[in-house]
Amino acid sequence: MNINFNNPQLYLNRELSWLRFNTRVLDQSSYSELLPLDKLKFIAIYGTNLDEFYMIRVAGLKSLYKAGVNETGPDKLAPIVQLREIRAYLKNELETLEKRYINALKDLEKEGVSIKSFSKLSQEQQNILEEYFFEHIYPIIIPIAVDATHPFPHLNNLSFGIALELKAKNGDVKHGLVRIPRVLDRFIKVDNIYVPIESIVKSYVAELFPGFSVIASAPFRVTRNADLDIEEEEADDFLEILEEGLRSRNKGAVVRLELNGDADEAIVEFLSKNLELQDKDIYYYKFTPLNLGSLWQIVGDKELAHLVTSPFMPRTLPPLDREDIYEAIEDRDILLYHPYESFEPVVKFIKEAAKDSNTLAIRMVLYRVGSNSPIVSALISAVQKGIQVTVMVELKARFDEENNLRWAKKLESAGAHVVYGIPGLKVHAKIAQVIKHQNGELKSFLHLATGNYNPTTAKIYTDLSLFTTNSKFNSDATKFFHLLTAYALDKKLNTLYMSPTQIKPKLLKSIEKEAEFGQDGHIILKANALVDQAIIKALYKASMQGCKVDLIIRGICCLKTNIKGISDNITVHSIVGKYLEHPRIYWFKNSKTKAYISSADLMPRNLDRRIELMVPIESEDLASRIENILKLQLADNTHRYILAQEYNYQKIKAKDNEESINSQEVLEDYVVKSSRINRKKSKYISKLAKKMLKDS
Repeated sequence: MNINFNNPQLYLNRELSWLRFNTRVLDQSSYSELLPLDKLKFIAIYGTNLDEFYMIRVAGLKSLYKAGVNETGPDKLAPIVQLREIRAYLKNELETLEKRYINALKDLEKEGVSIKSFSKLSQEQQNILEEYFFEHIYPIIIPIAVDATHPFPHLNNLSFGIALELKAKNGDVKHGLVRIPRVLDRFIKVDNIYVPIESIVKSYVAELFPGFSVIASAPFRVTRNADLDIEEEEADDFLEILEEGLRSRNKGAVVRLELNGDADEAIVEFLSKNLELQDKDIYYYKFTPLNLGSLWQIVGDKELAHLVTSPFMPRTLPPLDREDIYEAIEDRDILLYHPYESFEPVVKFIKEAAKDSNTLAIRMVLYRVGSNSPIVSALISAVQKGIQVTVMVELKARFDEENNLRWAKKLESAGAHVVYGIPGLKVHAKIAQVIKHQNGELKSFLHLATGNYNPTTAKIYTDLSLFTTNSKFNSDATKFFHLLTAYALDKKLNTLYMSPTQIKPKLLKSIEKEAEFGQDGHIILKANALVDQAIIKALYKASMQGCKVDLIIRGICCLKTNIKGISDNITVHSIVGKYLEHPRIYWFKNSKTKAYISSADLMPRNLDRRIELMVPIESEDLASRIENILKLQLADNTHRYILAQEYNYQKIKAKDNEESINSQEVLEDYVVKSSRINRKKSKYISKLAKKMLKDS
């Protein structure tokens, strides 16, 4: 069969695929069994996801269109066509979004909690908020007149405020703005009612523009292009040019304007003219608040903790629950699955090394570490004790640049050797190495992972961690850090795999080898996204040879299923649930080394333009455990979707008389039972969790 694998009809568009992923996130808010604030949480996640999509992806498409680019990606869809389809899809989805939001509010109201505008409050409640306004809001907000002598102000990215049409006593009509700074709470609480701040401000506009009456007003929110364009090769001081880039983030072109649904036409014209924005990039919300991400304020209110699912408490399992972490690692390779298993051993790995007088060196790559990092604090402590600390801090981690810049400066000030990045490449590998002096010789301990060194996200992202003293791995780790601090990135590792030179060729070869087994072959690839055309081609070819291919792709998937004679044997699964599925796991049934874990997604940016690591799981026991995890997820009939045709994902539901399987809950069950009781005495553990315990 002669197939043209460059035919654009064989590929889905990455942006349109991403939109379907975010729809699956929104779908979670419709589950009847969820508590009210759980539903609101998924709506908040949907909104923050969409903000970033507009700031980066839509902004990028607009730039490509202006530059005259007519094709992007293997699907060859022109930027202008993508922009039209994105706008149409999102405007159609607004009705679903608002329906889900209203239903979530109804559930909240049953619990005595509501979101209401200022005008819907009792006189007593309004009096309370009037006092609050003059004490806490009035001194902070900024009223701005806009006319010939008062130019339209610059509005930063994600600026929020109220646009006004005002009438003077002499009959002149003017325009004005009230900027509502982010330092103010989005909702003001009174008697278990959350009042949107803009509805309070609107009620006291006369105090801000004395002598004027309000003809019309409309809350608005502005989204700008927030991608950084940094010419690294021209930078003598990368820190300085990055700081300049961060300052310019608020100056990017406006890509979206959000308004309330009843916005006056004159105000819409006033804003769109001054923001240089077309009508098609204006989104009107009738019921939902502008800035859906602000709903986290309500979700996170401790007084409402009974209305949100209690967070799962991760466990530390044997042997780390009772043994010294370094003795345990020296005895065996240890695999952790976060957030079911605690991230604390990873933190302890660095903390204990920093305290130990036998520690000679600590080396790490930090990508997203969070605002209050115990790991960075431990590294600083290690430097102060005379331990050699080398840290690669990736300053180009999008939206974490300021955080990472701050930590890089602190580490450097403490005396650590800090590498700020590699020109032209992001360093996205997750690796930490500790070198100790033991019994007259050097001993290296290694941590390799699929996720970041961030204790906060480790509670909500699923990821795998491997601790090992494997001499081959440690030798490669030493070489890896030498490559980062010197100028030899063209070198290859011997046992680990490093992009941009090794991971993709290894994956392509592994897919090809497994395909040779035909119907007895089985490939399972789990990743956040599948975009790379070469990988997709290889999977199509494997399917054509009869090999079974299961792809567990949480987000973007550009591979098409159900193409007769090409992708008949490929199934694309997506799991969206309580936790963000984040590990990258690549499994091949008939390979000598069956399982690999990696920091790299199946995207060109990861495989061709980033420094990533892929780790072969050489222990048969650990590889078997990974296989169990993958097959459990493929059995999920609660939070799993399957890509049917084109962009259509279908929800998998348990059949009649079939046990409901929520893979994330099964894993919680597994960890709780295996940490609390003897496995043989467990009577209440689920069948699947019991199987996992037995097999591992």
